[in-house]
Amino acid sequence: QVTLVESGGGLVQPGRRLRLSCTASQSIYLMAWYRQAPGKQRELVASITSALSPYYAPSMVNRFTISRVNHKNAVYLSMENPRPDDTAVYYCAADSQRITPPQMPTFWGQGTQVTVST
Repeated sequence: QVTLVESGGGLVQPGRRLRLSCTASQSIYLMAWYRQAPGKQRELVASITSALSPYYAPSMVNRFTISRVNHKNAVYLSMENPRPDDTAVYYCAADSQRITPPQMPTFWGQGTQVTVST
């Protein structure tokens, strides 16, 4: 069992940079960020492997940056120019192997609320 703990959410003004952090209880191959807005399905934002190879969902390219520090078992998500429609609960997720959408990772954090508003 892998435990994931997110931090860094909260209220952010549009256009202000925000960074989310997630730490896993052990090293794991794949780490990812998903989000779920009110009334919408959970969707992938980005994922990154232990080889530091990132993948972004097509609608998220150039809006988010995923990064990872393996010796800390940590993954980060930076939002460079958040918009109100980025308001959602952001979840850290992980899996011990490669997955192919619509597969979902095995392990999940509790989620952190991000609200983009003036």
